[in-house]
Amino acid sequence: MGRIIAIDYGRKRTGIAVTDPLQIIANGLTTVQTAQLMTFLTDYIGKESVERVVIGLPKQMNNAYSENMANITPFVNRFKKLFPAIPIEYVDERFTSVLAHRAMIDSGLKKKDRQNKALVDEISATIILQSYMEQMNLKK
Repeated sequence: MGRIIAIDYGRKRTGIAVTDPLQIIANGLTTVQTAQLMTFLTDYIGKESVERVVIGLPKQMNNAYSENMANITPFVNRFKKLFPAIPIEYVDERFTSVLAHRAMIDSGLKKKDRQNKALVDEISATIILQSYMEQMNLKK
């Protein structure tokens, strides 16, 4: 069984989370500059067994895609060309940033630490991954 990677794709930074090899626990991995994302993923996939990638689907409240979808689509197409054996699935990412801030407050992080956008992106990716894992458990 391989890991599942979750991606909270942004124009500048991208949060990344990953499961353990048994796909039981979702953990934040890192935040990378989006320009370096494909290099990071290529290195990571070269070292770790990755079963699938889950990417946040940017939707607005009216269910229409947000403007970031125009950035995500070329990334997904490129990823599929480089790694055709690794499936990509989308997970609705509405409210993940709000939930990430709430998690930071609940964990007792100071206001200055909560302003760390890279940490917010990593936590958002973890929430996306956790949401995906919960959906898969409901289907079992």
